[in-house]
Amino acid sequence: MSKQYKIFIRNKSRNNLAALWYAQSRRAAATTKRLLIFCHGFTGTKEGKGRALEMSEYLLLKGYDSLLFDFSGCGESEGSWHDLTLSGQVADLSSVVNWGAEQGYSEFIISGRSFGGTTAICYAPSDSRVVGISSWAAVARPLKLFSSSLVNGEAKSESEGLIILKSNEGQVSIKKDFLKDLEKHDILKITTRIKQSNFLIVHGTKDNDVPPADADLIWEAAREPKKLVMIEGADHTFSEHRDILWSTFFRWLETIE
Repeated sequence: MSKQYKIFIRNKSRNNLAALWYAQSRRAAATTKRLLIFCHGFTGTKEGKGRALEMSEYLLLKGYDSLLFDFSGCGESEGSWHDLTLSGQVADLSSVVNWGAEQGYSEFIISGRSFGGTTAICYAPSDSRVVGISSWAAVARPLKLFSSSLVNGEAKSESEGLIILKSNEGQVSIKKDFLKDLEKHDILKITTRIKQSNFLIVHGTKDNDVPPADADLIWEAAREPKKLVMIEGADHTFSEHRDILWSTFFRWLETIE
């Protein structure tokens, strides 16, 4: 019977990452060799306000196993939000992929929204088991984007070492190390190193959070096979364009051999 399993995956920092695994069977290798992994955006959670759950349920009906998870310090996962970094998220994703391999999966398709898409791009070159990447409104220039989101550019007075950033959820505080870590990641150069994966890049033309030009930059840096889809009128969360986003993603999945 098809089921959703709530699980916890231990990451390299010994924190438990909360995850929802949608699988035809707990014996993954008996039904499919491929697992879809979804990475949520900055300040987001695995549920995606219910939309990610709905997608995974639909994918399961179409024969795809998938996994949604919370990065460290987000949602139901252990860890502190203030410690979030791109390097840390890439390490979390590595732990999740390795967990999938332990269940018997041999191929992985990683889809990420916004900062989660950036995380997927950073991880992909290091793992030949990744056969597909789908980025939705991914950030190509995170240091520039988040630096522009600084509130006054000053440390939060009541908690030394924290800065305040504007986000979709209002204002959030995070350690200065977040920006320092971003300096280590040249997303476009990393994109050029992805050799083994089919790449779908989706962005909305009315995205006011991540510039649509970022999608063009990622597409130009990516190797074939690649596909860029700009959804006319869509905002950062594709709030009014979910059906177009989903149909684009589902058609792309069918092209991955």
